[in-house]
Amino acid sequence: MKRQAKKVQEEEAAAALCCCEYMNRHGQRSHVAACCCDCEDLDDACDRFLKREPQKPESLSQVAAVVTDRIRVPWLWGGARKVDLSIIPPLVLLPALLHLAAFHFLIGMVVLTALPGLVLWYYYFTHRKKGQTLFFLSLALFSLAYMYYLFITEVFPRGDVGLLQVALVSVGVVLTLLALFHTKRDPGILRPNEESVHSKVAYYSSPTGRNPSLNGGRQDVMMTVANRAVASEQQVEEEMKESNRKNWCQACRAVRPPRAGHCRICGVCVLRLDHHCVWINSCVGQANHRSFLLTLVLFLLTSLYGISLVLQSVCPQQNLLFALLYCPGVYNQYSTALCFTCAWYSSIVTGGLLHLLAIQLINVSYNVTEREARLALREKTARSACWGLVVDTGVYSRGFRGNWSEFMSMGDKVIPPSPTDLV
Repeated sequence: MKRQAKKVQEEEAAAALCCCEYMNRHGQRSHVAACCCDCEDLDDACDRFLKREPQKPESLSQVAAVVTDRIRVPWLWGGARKVDLSIIPPLVLLPALLHLAAFHFLIGMVVLTALPGLVLWYYYFTHRKKGQTLFFLSLALFSLAYMYYLFITEVFPRGDVGLLQVALVSVGVVLTLLALFHTKRDPGILRPNEESVHSKVAYYSSPTGRNPSLNGGRQDVMMTVANRAVASEQQVEEEMKESNRKNWCQACRAVRPPRAGHCRICGVCVLRLDHHCVWINSCVGQANHRSFLLTLVLFLLTSLYGISLVLQSVCPQQNLLFALLYCPGVYNQYSTALCFTCAWYSSIVTGGLLHLLAIQLINVSYNVTEREARLALREKTARSACWGLVVDTGVYSRGFRGNWSEFMSMGDKVIPPSPTDLV
C-alpha cells in the first residue's frame, strides 16, 4: 500500500507543470525552450527536399501539426497555453494593408476592395469544413482596438476633437467589449439531465434459457406508473416517444426541445438556436440573443460616431454624407490619408453589421430564427419578401408586439429538460 501511495504521489508530482512546460500531442512532457529540438518530421522533410526526393503525402500536415503544437505562451496555471495560429494573420495583415492603402488613392481602392473579398473567401473556405476558427474574432477585436488606437494617436492630436468626444468613444468601446463578453458566456447549451436518464424505466425479461417457473413463477419486470396507466395514457406516451425519436440528437445524447438545434461547428445543441456567428466564435441562442443584439447596437453607434468625428477632422469643409466620396487634398499628408483610409474601412465594416442587424430585427419581428428561415426557404414552406430579407414561416408568430414581448422575456438561464423529453 505504501509503495502504491508513493507511486501515485510521484505521478501527481510529474503531472504538475510549471509555467513553461506542457504536454505535447504525443502525451509527452515538453518545454517551451525546446521548440526547435527533436523535430523528426521537419528533419525528414528537409532531407527529402535537399536530396530531391518526393515528399510523403502526410509530411506537410505532420510538420504543420508539430509547429502548431509547439507555439506556446507561458502560463501560470496548468502549464504553457497553446496559441491558435488563426489569430495571427489579422494582427499582421490589417495594419500593413491600411498603411499601404494610405499611400495613394488607387492603391486604397484596390486594398479596400480586395480586403472584404479575402475575408469572404476565408469565411466560405472555413464554413465548408465546419471547423472552428479564431480568425474572425481576432479580426473583429483587433479592428476595434486598432481603430481606437489610431483615433487617439492620429485624430485627437490634430485638435479638432475634444475630451468629451474622446470620452464618449472610449465609453462606447468599453460597453461594446462588455456586451461581447456577456454574449460569449453561454448561448443556452442544452445539457441532458443525467439523473433522469439513469432513472428512466428499464424493462427486464427473463434471461435466455431460464425457466420462468423459477422464482415463484414471476418475471423480472420493473413495474412503473406507465404499466398501470390506461390505454389512452399509453397512446399519449407512445406519441411523445415518437416525437422524441425525431428530435433525438445522437451527438449530444439528448432530445432537442422545439426550436433547438445542433451546431456542427461547436458540436453542441443550443436552445432556440439562431445561427453560429463567426465574428464572436459562438452560437447565438436563447441565452445570449438579446446581448448579441445589444453588442451590435453598441458597436454600430460607436463606429458611426467615431467615423463622423474622423471625417470632421480630415474633411472639415465637406458634408459628412459626401466626405467619404469626395475629400480633396486628403492624400497630400500621410497622417490624414491614413485616417481617411481607416474611416473607409470602418464604413465597410459598419455597413456589413447594419445589414446583419436589419436581418435580426426583421426575424425577431416575425418570431423566426435564422436557422428556421433558411430551412423554410430551402423547403419552400415560408413567405418571403424583399429579396429574401423578410421570411415569415407563420409557425410561432404572435403579432409584432407579442413577438417582441416573447423575445425580451427569454430567460438567460437554461432550463433543464423534463424526464419526458429524455430517451
